[in-house]
Amino acid sequence: MRVFFFGLGYSSLASVEFMRRRGGFASISGTVRGPEKAQVLSIGGTNALQFSGAEPGPEVGPALSTASHVVVSIAPDREGDVALRHHRRDLDAMPDLQWLCYYSTVGVYGDFGGAWIDEGAALDPRNDRSRHRVAAEREWIDYARQRGVPLTILRLAGIYGPGRSSFDKLADGTARRVVKQGQVFNRIHAADIGRITALAAERRLDGIFNLADDEPGPPQDLITYAAGKMGIAPPPEVNFEEAEMTPMARSFYADNKRVSNRAIKDALGIELLYPDYRSGLDAIWEARG
Repeated sequence: MRVFFFGLGYSSLASVEFMRRRGGFASISGTVRGPEKAQVLSIGGTNALQFSGAEPGPEVGPALSTASHVVVSIAPDREGDVALRHHRRDLDAMPDLQWLCYYSTVGVYGDFGGAWIDEGAALDPRNDRSRHRVAAEREWIDYARQRGVPLTILRLAGIYGPGRSSFDKLADGTARRVVKQGQVFNRIHAADIGRITALAAERRLDGIFNLADDEPGPPQDLITYAAGKMGIAPPPEVNFEEAEMTPMARSFYADNKRVSNRAIKDALGIELLYPDYRSGLDAIWEARG
C-alpha cells in the first residue's frame, strides 16, 4: 500500500503514525501548505509536498502516480472540494488507485434535539461549513463510482488528543464552561481516527461511517474532569445565553445530537481505544507525565 494524503494535518498525522506502527504501507506522502512544515515532516520520514489549495501543487501529480490509496483531509470551500478541483486529472491518471477516503464531519446532520442518530439520518446542515461538506461528500461519491473504487467517508466528531485537549485550554487560560441546558457534543480521540483509517485502508472499506466515541456529553464536563486531574479549580460556569462568543463558536451549539458509532465498529470488528472522554483524557494526562 502506498498512501497519499491531501492535507497532512492533525488527523492525518495520527493516521500516518498508526500506518507506520502497523507496517504494510510501503510509502506515505501528502500535502502541506507551507515549506516549514514540509521540511519538518520530511525530516521525520514523510514525503511532504506543498499544495495551498488555491492552485495545483507542482509535485502532487508525480506523487499520486505512484500511490494506491488516497486520503482527503482538506476542508472544501464554497466552490467544492479543492483536491478534485485542482488534481482531478492527476487522480484520473493514477494507474493503481485502489481506495479513497474522505474526512467529513458529523455537522452534515444538523440538529436532532439531542436524539440518537446513525448514518441513515437525513442531512440538514445548519451552517455553510457543513453545507460545503455535504457537497464535497457528493463529489467524492460520484468520483469513486466513476473510477469504480471503494470510498470510505468518515464523518468525524469533535477531534481532541495530545496538544488539543481540555488540559491545553486550561493551561493557556482559554478554557470555559459554557452551559446550555440539554446540550451534548460528540467527540473522537485522534488516535481512534488514526487506527480506524489504517484499518479501513488495509481492508479497502467502502461506505459512509460516523466516527465518534460511545458517550456524547455536555462540553463543560470535559473541562471539569480535566481540571480535577490537574488539581485545579475549573473556571466558573457561564450560561450560554450570557456567554460572550464568536459567531463561529456559538454556531457549534446549534447542533445537538448523539451520534452512533455502531456501524464502523461492526464493519471493522473493533471497539474504540478511547470509548469516552474520561479514558481519552486519562491517557493524555499520563503521557504528559
